Amino acid sequence: MQYADIAIAAGAVMALAWIADLMTGRRGLFGASLVSATGAVCGWFLAVRVFGASTMDELGWTAWTGAGSILSLFTFYLFRNTR
Repeated sequence: MQYADIAIAAGAVMALAWIADLMTGRRGLFGASLVSATGAVCGWFLAVRVFGASTMDELGWTAWTGAGSILSLFTFYLFRNTR
């Protein structure tokens, strides 16, 4: 199961987007999913390519993807236009 960590990270990112969408009044799951996935890719890039904190063979990068997703969702809902 060499791709199980990728499936775990993708599932966690989608779950975080769904939870954020539920907590903010169901404004749109597609937007939350897009922001969450973008933050997850940024978290992966920081962990694996920039800081070298983990490799793709370890599970440490999945925590970085979750942190990137949470940070991007937080800033998305903080600065979005609410009219």
